[in-house]
Amino acid sequence: MSTRAELTEDRVLETLRSVRFPGLSRDIVSFGFVKDLTVGGGNVSLRLEIMTESSSAAEEIRRDATEKLRSLEGVHAVTIRLDVKPPAPAAGRPPAAAAPSAILPEVRFTIAVASGKGGVGKSTVAANLALALERIGRRVGLMDSDIYGPSQQMMMGIDEKPYVNEANQIVPIERYGVRVMSLGFLMDVDQPVIWRGPMVMKAVEQFLQDVAWGPLDFLVIDLPPGTGDAQLTLTQKIHLSGAVIVTTPQDVSLIDARKGLAMFQKVNVPVLGIVENMSYYVCPSCGHREEIFKHGGGRRTAEDLQVPFLGEIPLDPKVVAGGDSGRPIVAADPRSAVSEAYLRIAEGIARRLEDAR
Repeated sequence: MSTRAELTEDRVLETLRSVRFPGLSRDIVSFGFVKDLTVGGGNVSLRLEIMTESSSAAEEIRRDATEKLRSLEGVHAVTIRLDVKPPAPAAGRPPAAAAPSAILPEVRFTIAVASGKGGVGKSTVAANLALALERIGRRVGLMDSDIYGPSQQMMMGIDEKPYVNEANQIVPIERYGVRVMSLGFLMDVDQPVIWRGPMVMKAVEQFLQDVAWGPLDFLVIDLPPGTGDAQLTLTQKIHLSGAVIVTTPQDVSLIDARKGLAMFQKVNVPVLGIVENMSYYVCPSCGHREEIFKHGGGRRTAEDLQVPFLGEIPLDPKVVAGGDSGRPIVAADPRSAVSEAYLRIAEGIARRLEDAR
């Protein structure tokens, strides 16, 4: 004789934990989207409060949640109200009447630098892209939102602590003409960050709201690898001007790059293009070119997914030395082939965003 499991809020919430934001790794319950849940008499009613620019992603969440709840034993009817709220407006892509209190009101363009996996040199690309944008005459900020592994304080050679101004905002530290803010400024270098999702989201939100960035043409945001809390917070809180996806030529990196790219497309963030890092190595003695990690995968992936291919960054021991010494290669050796590649990428990004305004 079988007994039917009682329909409870806990069972409903457990089912909803299998529903994820499209392209992201976390579920809608842990993100706090589920509101006003009521369960009784075989009926399930709830409200989904989702802050996103993508109405299609919100509808996809509602369809997925409805289907999974209807398949739950004991459920007779499911009612899900959808409450979609757009992110706060920001300069760079403002609505017709942007509020004066909008997040980052003095920043023209916000660029997220992302990767589907770690180890592809995303933070190195973010630092040198910021420096390249500064070299072509733009006012630039660099926000290190890689909460679990902040590294921009080392890469940019910063060991001092920021101060808080009269408006109770953290003042970013300027290095090589770029304003920099990183969680690494505020923590012991040997202290691991063991935070749950909501804490990560709050930290990213504070970097957006409580830092005195001042007037900037570009704010380059170094994201954690993968798809998760920091990425969702950014797309919820500000209108990102675009995302740059970093990969290496290896197949395993390209697979993850596709996932990262798909995430931004799901939330209506323009993908500015793909950068192939560690693309090839040229021997300084004989000029022989060696494609250590294969070659051309980034360009093929960009063509397959119909997004721009921004360029190839060659391997150079000076990149590693510069990152360890706090002097990125664009600052340390501005005439190198690597620096020239970054300058071409920066010029292409600036031209595309500024021409579109």
